[in-house]
Amino acid sequence: MPPVSSRAGQPAAKICETCGRPYAWRKKWARCWNEVRYCSDACRRGRLRHGFKPR
Repeated sequence: MPPVSSRAGQPAAKICETCGRPYAWRKKWARCWNEVRYCSDACRRGRLRHGFKPR
């Protein structure tokens, strides 16, 4: 079981691979939280286009 955040029953925040910022669990990610790597579509697209490296 992953570490639990301060909110009851929700997994802890992750760090975005593109921008390095933390992002929290969202209900829409409930089924695929283990596969989520980016905080937004912009970061996901930006990594592919510009080859951003995490901080």
